[in-house]
Amino acid sequence: MAKDSKIEWTHHTFNPWWGCAKVSPACQHCYAEAWAKRVGSSVWGKSASRRFFGDAHWKEPLRWNREAADEQIRRRVFCASMADVFERRADLHIWRERLWKLIEETPALDWLLLTKRPQNVRSLAPWGDSWPENVWLGCTVENQTWAEKRLPILIQIPARVRFLSCEPLLGPLELGPCLAGNGSHGIQWVIAGGESGAHSRPMNPEWVRLLRNQCLQSGTAFHFKQWGHWVPEELLTEHQRKVIVLDGHRLAAAGKGKAGRLLDGRTWDELPCKGHA
Repeated sequence: MAKDSKIEWTHHTFNPWWGCAKVSPACQHCYAEAWAKRVGSSVWGKSASRRFFGDAHWKEPLRWNREAADEQIRRRVFCASMADVFERRADLHIWRERLWKLIEETPALDWLLLTKRPQNVRSLAPWGDSWPENVWLGCTVENQTWAEKRLPILIQIPARVRFLSCEPLLGPLELGPCLAGNGSHGIQWVIAGGESGAHSRPMNPEWVRLLRNQCLQSGTAFHFKQWGHWVPEELLTEHQRKVIVLDGHRLAAAGKGKAGRLLDGRTWDELPCKGHA
């Protein structure tokens, strides 16, 4: 959990538990798994236990809600950076119920629920066809194969905001009519980014531009989070030793910090709704 998160598209993060199991190519170099191992938690995989937290942890969002209400400024909460809320396991049900109650008790916070398991949302979320105004539902789509599997499910769920995390972006994406723009029944926000870490898979800059252009054409908010480990060589101010060529683009292994977030000369930090900065 973190107040004032370093993740660019949220204010805070909250984890009802730690741990998950890999389900698609985006999971191959999971940062959350690596972080959990670094701090000594063996919580990854179907047979592994999950890590749970006490009352003090669960009271923190209540404090964030009071602060947001007092300041009359809404705050976004990414839930969960170290888990998937819609992982289907019997030992998670009691904690999910506690999370739903917490979300309803914090109306000044917008809760961003990001999943790779949209097929489980209808049966695990309690809201049916009447979702709370402060819940945004997103799913990860890393390539066209997984977009075609997950998007048709996502756009049928009546969350007030539906969004995509295309990170790590592992191929070109054609999202078509699913990008219906602000205030519509489609996807209202797209987050894109490359993979970080020493073993990262490189991202073609044209894949990002393709997504950005589709968002511009449809009126959909676009957020470019990061280049990740690999960055177009021309964006660097110093020579890097390791360079690869991907579809004609020279990419240098710079690391996330040096790679930055500029795409075609600007930072993309759009949001899906007015009044939710």
